[in-house]
Amino acid sequence: MNERIQQKLAILPDQPGCYLMKDRQGTIIYVGKAKVLKNRVRSYFTGSHDAKTQRLVSEIEDFEYIVTSSDIEALILELNLIKKHDPKYNIMLKDDKTYPYIKITAERHPRLIITRKVKKDKGKYFGPYPNAYAASETKKLLDRLYPLRKCQTLPDRVCLYYHLGQCLAPCVNEVSADTYKELTDGIAKFLNGGYKDVKRELTDKMNKAAEELEFERAKEYRDQITHIETVMEKQKMTTTDMTDRDVFGYAVDKGWMCVQVFFIRQGKLIERDVSLFPIYRDPEEEFLTYIGQFYSKSEHLLPKEIFLPERTEVEIVQTLLGVKVSVPQRGKKKDLVRLASKNASIALSEKFQLIERQEQRTVGACEELGEAMGIAVPLRIEAFDNSHTYGAEAVSAMVTFVDGRPEKKNYRKYKTKAAARHDDYGAMREVVRRRYVRVLKDGLPLPDLILIDGGKGQISAAREVVEDELGLDIPIAGLAKDDKHQTALLLYGDPPEVVPLKRTSEGFYLLQRIQDEVHRFAITFHRQRRGAKSLSSSLDGIPGVGPKRKTQLLRHFGSVKKIREATPEQLTEAGLPQTVAETVAGYFREQDAAKE
Repeated sequence: MNERIQQKLAILPDQPGCYLMKDRQGTIIYVGKAKVLKNRVRSYFTGSHDAKTQRLVSEIEDFEYIVTSSDIEALILELNLIKKHDPKYNIMLKDDKTYPYIKITAERHPRLIITRKVKKDKGKYFGPYPNAYAASETKKLLDRLYPLRKCQTLPDRVCLYYHLGQCLAPCVNEVSADTYKELTDGIAKFLNGGYKDVKRELTDKMNKAAEELEFERAKEYRDQITHIETVMEKQKMTTTDMTDRDVFGYAVDKGWMCVQVFFIRQGKLIERDVSLFPIYRDPEEEFLTYIGQFYSKSEHLLPKEIFLPERTEVEIVQTLLGVKVSVPQRGKKKDLVRLASKNASIALSEKFQLIERQEQRTVGACEELGEAMGIAVPLRIEAFDNSHTYGAEAVSAMVTFVDGRPEKKNYRKYKTKAAARHDDYGAMREVVRRRYVRVLKDGLPLPDLILIDGGKGQISAAREVVEDELGLDIPIAGLAKDDKHQTALLLYGDPPEVVPLKRTSEGFYLLQRIQDEVHRFAITFHRQRRGAKSLSSSLDGIPGVGPKRKTQLLRHFGSVKKIREATPEQLTEAGLPQTVAETVAGYFREQDAAKE
């Protein structure tokens, strides 16, 4: 703990608020809230912690704090700060999992659609559904019962859905707002649990039609009833009422938390959400932050009621979300919370070994690498590689690994501009200079380690720029390959020497992953550039042939060679106008004649 932190700890207020932990580069790496700032922040620098929290504390070089007037204000501020700064040690719900919803659009002629995006567009959303199939089957059923339009834009004549009785044909018929209101209210009632009433009404109509000997109509009603039973009554009811609820439960073990959320819609448990993540403070506080972030994601609609486990501050959650929140005390509702917590405990115990293994392969590998090189733990690594064909189409690429994992949003591609052909060292100097001039200009985080795909010459070229030109103090190492083009040696120091790292160690495996990834990224970019140049040299310059027609020709003929051999008639068949087809054929004839 440095002197600056000691001085700040001595003057911390005993009020609620948020604190922001920073690393040596001034980057915010953790945001937290506290009822009493003085107690919470001091706890990080006193007493013993698990390895995960020790790692966080070891990176803290400074901190800030913001005082709030209440605990709920602190929670809201914390959620906003996490969203703004994206600290790497905070809970971040970054998975791409979204759930399908059924939506009644708010158009003049409303439609019933399936969507995974929930927007504030005055449409009515129902769900989530366990999967796209369940949502699709429910929509098909509603299409049979409620004849809303199916087309995105109104045609000028009726379609098949009108003849099937599944559309009122607003394209040719005047449909009143009252009629639409009746239909949409019926759909909303159905999806909110009123399908049993619809089933009773259809049963009465079926019986009446049978009595009047209208057997075809009676069969239609019977089929609709069968569809309702098939789609809506497959699952056993979990609650006796029809209230939409989310039920939360969580378990904590060895500094990790697992949260399970049960989605109950129309009295049925239709889906669950599972999240596992490390925690750095009291489980109750981490859980509050999780709930706030969970509903800040647009695909998680707020239900009418939320059930929470014991020891949760209900008033804060209710104020934050604006819906009914409770901790069930008895009966089936409490059993649901217990079941969610039990599932969380099982999931945590089953996956814990995998989590530990992943930590060993990622952050643990970084620690091993730092120890072998005698540097601070390189949690942020940036690696460079060059690629060219005999000096032509020279490109470079950079990949970023954070905590031992690729961070693809920070990958970069470079077309070598100033470096001469066959000058690998010049290309390395150029791209390293461009990268870190940009980093310094934009205030981006600097890496803890720079890896160069190459030997002593490439290391020296990168060092000239990073140390001599820019005055940065960043370790630079080289990755040398063997005759099989596989990672063989790690070179570091001045002059560079081989770092003694076991080939079976996690640190060495991490280097292999990084070198393979930067090579893959560079080669892919090089092939794209080479392919683009090949296409450009063959088809560019032909009057009347732009990017769209190039694509059109390639799709039709499959290769530039076949385009060169095509007759004007064949080019016309590919979709070119007659004059352009003759121009293309003539262009290639002139090229062939010039070669002769």
